[in-house]
Amino acid sequence: MKASRISAGLSVLGMGGVAAYDLLQKKHSLLRNFPVIGHGRYLLEKVGPELRQYIVTSNDEERPFSRDQRAWIYASSKLENNYRGFGTDNDIEYTEGYPVIKQRTFSTAVPPSGAHSGEEVRMPSAKVLGGPRGRAKAFRPASIINVSAMSFGSLSGPAIEAINSGVKLVGAMHNTGEGGLSDHHRQGGDLIFQIGTAYFGCRDEQGRFELARLIDLVQSAPVRAIEIKLSQGAKPGLGGVLPAAKITPEIARIRGIPQGVDCVSPSRHGEFSDVDSMLDWVETIGDATGLPVGIKSAVGHSDFWTELARQMADGSRGVDFITIDGGEGGTGAAPMVFSDMVSLPFRVGFSRVYREFAETGLADRVTFIGSGKLGLTENAIVAFALGADMVNVAREAMLAIGCIQSQKCHTDRCPTGVATQDPWLVRGVDPTLKSVRLANYIRTWRRDLYKITEAAGVPHPALLTVHDIEMLYGQMDARPMADVFGYQPGWGLPSQREIDELAQVMLETAPQGGSAPESPHAEGDTSAHPREVPGH
Repeated sequence: MKASRISAGLSVLGMGGVAAYDLLQKKHSLLRNFPVIGHGRYLLEKVGPELRQYIVTSNDEERPFSRDQRAWIYASSKLENNYRGFGTDNDIEYTEGYPVIKQRTFSTAVPPSGAHSGEEVRMPSAKVLGGPRGRAKAFRPASIINVSAMSFGSLSGPAIEAINSGVKLVGAMHNTGEGGLSDHHRQGGDLIFQIGTAYFGCRDEQGRFELARLIDLVQSAPVRAIEIKLSQGAKPGLGGVLPAAKITPEIARIRGIPQGVDCVSPSRHGEFSDVDSMLDWVETIGDATGLPVGIKSAVGHSDFWTELARQMADGSRGVDFITIDGGEGGTGAAPMVFSDMVSLPFRVGFSRVYREFAETGLADRVTFIGSGKLGLTENAIVAFALGADMVNVAREAMLAIGCIQSQKCHTDRCPTGVATQDPWLVRGVDPTLKSVRLANYIRTWRRDLYKITEAAGVPHPALLTVHDIEMLYGQMDARPMADVFGYQPGWGLPSQREIDELAQVMLETAPQGGSAPESPHAEGDTSAHPREVPGH
């Protein structure tokens, strides 16, 4: 009894102290007028994202990823049932521009049986990366699903380790992000080394690009390609930002930057200032390393893409791949207006860029990579139909390794340890466990993609076209995606040679499924011919 009185007295005394402070302070009007209880408002504001995710919003309302979308990723990463009962809860009757995949009643294209049995399925790229330019180290990527650019610094060391180990398990690739190549990236997974405007990892003491350092770096790790970052969907036209609170001694060493101040990358490159000088630099890097070299960019004004296609037309210079990042993409820190308003969303931006290259007959020379909330099957399918050869995922990979969308990436207070450098929070990420979760997510997603290709009657996602999808406009109209985006027949597909080569690769690497066995009374030839692309 005495202890309870003491406890109650201390509580009253503590509340009295808070009330006195609130009444005397002048910073917060709400607390001055409503001492003690006014703190409830700030508490609710602080935990608002979490409350909305689990209590307030419906399954499809939360942004950037809805509860349904997150649940699918979580279930896939844990190998739990990711099916749904009782039909869709999407508002397909009234949502403008809702994409619908058209299934094919009869088809000669049958995907591997592993798409349904749980067996490992392979999904290589339809194009050889660097092949058209004759790069010494050109290769066919083993996976059309890869992990997008997220730097060590934005993400914790264990999170980077989990991602790199995870892509190794499934034969995918891991983009380093512009923050340099750290020890955490060296877990055996194939890498794409990204060069940003600050040249982290390949710069001298004055911050200038140094080719010799780049050559040494890419030779020290399993780097398969180099990506020059022009801009990204989260903050196009603005340099990357790493808050001072997240800069550890290790990060400072890897990047070659001081501690205690925000790390703000320049908004433009110092090595080139126009398309002509950029292509010269691309060829310098490609010749020196032998690696495929590409660019990553969000889409704004189209004059850059028009000029790039024009200068690549004679075949003497060119990028090996183009990664298009949609304005809906984004991890880490960015000013709100940039996240909300700058750069075109993926479907609009990608289709504009693809059209520039298709109209000039250059689409077959370039591997197109899509990025920006494409880690969901429905979005990826549209990207492949528009002409993407591969897709990169960032936030979806974060979700697979434990992110809960608390939206605290920019504060260094990520509660799951994925996007923070706080030692206590970082310890929550177990790279061994989380690498398996990422691998599970990619494997499950591949199987879902195969199921879609089977329904549409093609043997590979890259062979889906804008003729396989229609966009709904309420209950009264649906328009073919070819009309919506202004695509001509044949656009969005690899060349016939690449289709033939892909069919052979698929036959050699994947078990073949098929229709039910024929009865003695069956008429006609119902055998499967995966090399064919029905209707195209």
